[in-house]
Amino acid sequence: MAGKTILIVEDESLLGNLLKQRLEHEGFTVIWCKDGEEAVNVLRSKKPDLILLDLILPKISGFELLETMQADPQLERAPVIITSNLGQDSDVARGQSLGAIEYFVKAKVSIEELVDHVKTMVANLPVNS
Repeated sequence: MAGKTILIVEDESLLGNLLKQRLEHEGFTVIWCKDGEEAVNVLRSKKPDLILLDLILPKISGFELLETMQADPQLERAPVIITSNLGQDSDVARGQSLGAIEYFVKAKVSIEELVDHVKTMVANLPVNS
C-alpha cells in the first residue's frame, strides 16, 4: 500500500484521528480534512487514490462536494467511499447517483472493517490511478 494516498473528509475528530492512525499504520499516506471546503482545496492540488467521505460536514456537505467534483473537471476524480450516519435508502441512492462506489453507515461498520475494505479497494485500483 506504500505510495497510496487516502483523503479522509470527516469532521468528527475522534473518528477522523482513529481512521488516520489506522490507515497510516497500514502504510497509506493520509490527508485529513475536517470540512468540505478544505477537501475541495485539497482536491485541486493533490491526487488521492481514494476518498473516505462523510456527508454531514461544515461549510460544504458531502453531497455538495460530490456535486462539485462531478461539475468541475479540474478536480481529482478519485473513487469515493461514503461513511455517514445517514442511512436512509434515499441518502444511499443519492450518494451512488453522485458517483460514490461504496456507502457505509458508521453505526453498522467497525473501523477494522472499513480499513480492510479500503485496503481491498486500493489493491484493486488500476495501476495508473
